[in-house]
Amino acid sequence: MSPTRSRRMVRLPRRAAVLFVVACHLALAADTPIGPIWWPSEWGPDDQRGAANRQTPERVLRARDLIRTGQVYQLGRLYEHGMPLPGKRHFSLTIPGSPTQPPSGKNMIVSHDELVSAEIGQVGTQFDGLGHVGVRVGEEDLFYNGFKRSEFGDAYGLKKLGVENVGVFFTRGVLLDVARLKGVRRLEPGHVISASDLQACLKEAVLRLEPGDVVLIRTGHGQLWMVDNKTYGEGEPGIGLEAARWLTEQKVSLIGADTWAIEVVPHEDAETAFPVHQWNLVRQGVYHLENLDLEALAADEVYEFAFVFCPLRLKGATGSPGNPIAIR
Repeated sequence: MSPTRSRRMVRLPRRAAVLFVVACHLALAADTPIGPIWWPSEWGPDDQRGAANRQTPERVLRARDLIRTGQVYQLGRLYEHGMPLPGKRHFSLTIPGSPTQPPSGKNMIVSHDELVSAEIGQVGTQFDGLGHVGVRVGEEDLFYNGFKRSEFGDAYGLKKLGVENVGVFFTRGVLLDVARLKGVRRLEPGHVISASDLQACLKEAVLRLEPGDVVLIRTGHGQLWMVDNKTYGEGEPGIGLEAARWLTEQKVSLIGADTWAIEVVPHEDAETAFPVHQWNLVRQGVYHLENLDLEALAADEVYEFAFVFCPLRLKGATGSPGNPIAIR
C-alpha cells in the first residue's frame, strides 16, 4: 500500500470530521461530576422551559375539576426583615420618604413607593429557575440542556434560562405530609426522606402522581420559621437522591417543601454539595419552590388541590419570589 493511498483513506469529509469531533466531545463529557451527559432535553436542544412544558391546557382543566369549596390557602411566607436568609443573602424594604410623592393637584393626592434590595429570586419563598444551578465540567460551567455559562451568563441578566421562560403553573397539586406519616411534629435536620416514604404518603391519601403534577413535601421544619431561625437555617430534613430520582421518574413539574433547599442537609454524602438541586434542575429541568408554609394545608388534611403559581417575569433572573396558592 502506497503512502499516498494511506493518506487518502484517513482523510475524512468535512461533515464526518465535525461528527467525529462532536463524538469525541461527548465521550469526554460522558463522565461528568454528576454522571453521563444530560442534553439534549426531551423537548429539544433549544428548550429553556424544562418540566414547565408539562403545563398544558389539559392540566389546567384537571386542576379546575379539583376545586369544590373555593377555599384558598396562601403558601408563601411574609417577605420581612429578620426572616431566615442563607449565607450572605439580604433583604431590605424601605419607603423613600413619607409621603414619597408630596401633595399634588387640586385633590392633593399623596402616595408611597417602596424600594426593595435583595437577591430577589432567592430569598423568602423562592422559585428556583433553571439558570440557578449548574455544574463545572473541565473549564466550562454547564446548566440545563447543556447550555454553557460562558455563552449565556451576563451581569445584567442571563441570556438563556431566565425565569421569564417558565410561564404559569395551574395544575394539580399533591401534599405529601411526611411528618404526619412518621407521627412527629417535625422531622429533625439530616433526616433523609426516601422514595418509600413518599409512596406511603400517597397510599395513605389514596392518590397517585400524574405527569405535570406539583408535589409539596411537608417535614414540619417550617414551624421554625421566624421562631428559631438559627435552627431553621443550620440544616434540614429533606429528600435524598433516591427520592429525587423517583419523583422525576413520575414526570412532575415542580417539587416544593417547607424547607430552604428541598433536600436533606447535611447531605447523605459529605463530599457533595446540593446534589438534589443538580439532579432536579440541571439534569431533569424540574423546578424547586422553597420556604413554603404548608401548615394550614396539612391541618385541614388537604392532600389534592388546584395549585397556582406565576413566577415574576424578571428577564434573565435565576428565580422568582411569589405567593403560590392551593385551592380546594
